[in-house]
Amino acid sequence: MTLRLFLNPRHGVPGVVVLPEGAGRRARVAIASWPGYAPTPLLALDDAAAALGLGAVHYKDEAPRFGLGSFKALGGAHAVSRVIAQELARAGVANAATPAELEAGRYAAGAAAITVTCATDGNHGRSVAWGARRFGARCVIFVHPGVTRGRRDAIAAFGAEVREVSGNYDDSVRASEAAAREGGWHLVSDTSWPGYTEVPREVMQGYRLMAEEALDSLPAAPSHVFIQAGVGGVAAAVSVALRARHGSAPRLVVVEPEKAACLLASAEAGSATAVPGELDTIMAGLACGEPSLLAWQELERAAFAFSAIPDTAAAAAMRFLACRNPAVEGGESGVAGLAALALAAQDPAARAALDLGPESRVLLFGTEGATDRAVYEALVTGPGVDTTPLLPLLG
Repeated sequence: MTLRLFLNPRHGVPGVVVLPEGAGRRARVAIASWPGYAPTPLLALDDAAAALGLGAVHYKDEAPRFGLGSFKALGGAHAVSRVIAQELARAGVANAATPAELEAGRYAAGAAAITVTCATDGNHGRSVAWGARRFGARCVIFVHPGVTRGRRDAIAAFGAEVREVSGNYDDSVRASEAAAREGGWHLVSDTSWPGYTEVPREVMQGYRLMAEEALDSLPAAPSHVFIQAGVGGVAAAVSVALRARHGSAPRLVVVEPEKAACLLASAEAGSATAVPGELDTIMAGLACGEPSLLAWQELERAAFAFSAIPDTAAAAAMRFLACRNPAVEGGESGVAGLAALALAAQDPAARAALDLGPESRVLLFGTEGATDRAVYEALVTGPGVDTTPLLPLLG
C-alpha cells in the first residue's frame, strides 16, 4: 500500500472568501434547531496514536448524524430548506419561512409544488430526499449504475423518485442539471461550477457545523487535519472552519481515492482539472472526477497537501476500527483520512514532509458509517477478507 502525496506550492496564498461567516452562523443556528440534533462523538484513537508514534489522534464519528449515517445530513437538507423558503418568498407565500414552520406543514401546499433534485453517489441524495420529505417538497434523485441497491433503497425510503442514468457520477450531475432546467425544478447539488454556486455554498455551510463541533470538543488545536474529498465540498468547509478558528497553522491534508483523485490532479496541474474514466473505487462517496469550483477556490490555497490512497488501505482502515473500536463503524469513504494518516506516518519521506511526530495532534473525520450494510460487511467480515487491520501491518 502506497500513498501519493503532493505538497501544495500555493499553500498560504490569499484568495476569495468562499463561505461568508454570517451565512455560516445562520446555518449553524438553523440546523441546531432541528428536532433530533445533537453533536456527534469525537473519539480519541489512542491505540492509533501510539502505533503511529503521534501525540494524539481524534476521530469525529458522523455515523449517528440524524440517523442517516453520514455528515451529508447537514448539507443537503439545510440547502433544501433554504431553497423552499426562498421559493415561497418569490411566490409571495411566505417572506421568511423557517425550518420549523416548513416541518409543521404551515406552507404545505406551496412546498408540495416545489421539486428538488440532485445527483448522488448515495449520501448526498439521501440527505436531499430526507430534507425534501421533512420540509414538504417533491424530490427526484439521479444515480449512475455504480450506486448500490442498498443506497438507492435508502433514498427511495424517503419518498424520492430515483432515476438511473448511464456513465459515472459526473454524468449523473449533468443529467440532474438538465432535468432541473427543463422541468423548472430546483437543483440542490453538492458540487458547483461557473454560474451555479449559491445552493452548493449553502450545502457547504451546513458541513461547517461538523468541523466546528469537532474544534469545540478538542482539548487543544490540531496540528494536522486529514480530510477526504470527492468534489471537495466537505474538505473546503473543514478548511474554512479551521482557518477561522486557528489560522493557517494546522496542516490540512486532502485525501482522495487513487482512481478518482481530481483535486490532486488539479493541484499538480495548478488549475481545476477533471480526471476521466469510470472512477472505479470502493470509496463510492468519493468517486468524483470533477472538482467543485467553490471547493477548489478554497483548497488551492488553503490545503497544505493533497494525497491519494488505494482501495486496499481504506478496507484495512475499516477493519482496524472494527477490531479496535467495536462500537464504531467506519464506512469505506469515511475512513479515508485514517488510511492516509497511517500510510503517511509509516513512510519516512511523507512523515518528514508533513512534519508528523510525537507532538502531532491529528484530527480525522469519519464522514460516514455503514451506509450500505451489505458492502460494509463484505469489506470487513466477508468470506475471503483479510482481517488483519491496517496499523499492525504498517506499525
